[in-house]
Amino acid sequence: MEAKILKVVRQGEAFSVQSAKQESGSIQKCNIVLKELGGKFENEYVCAMLGNLATCRFCEGDVVVATLRFSTHEYQGQTFQEILATDLIKVKR
Repeated sequence: MEAKILKVVRQGEAFSVQSAKQESGSIQKCNIVLKELGGKFENEYVCAMLGNLATCRFCEGDVVVATLRFSTHEYQGQTFQEILATDLIKVKR
């Protein structure tokens, strides 16, 4: 895992997805785009937030400390990378 100070670019709406790990059989998921601080061409990360974190709302331009977990998996001969935001804390200015 890696912790970074990032800026929120945009956040989607939370929605339910099936999960065998949850008692209810589903979990909340939300996608968020985070960008490194600095110039116009800094790296951006499209991350998934799960569970209670998915229901938290962040505004465009919010600065956050994010803990990100990077993982890869293979599916039908192709390799995919996933980024999971496991913790997001808004930094007060």
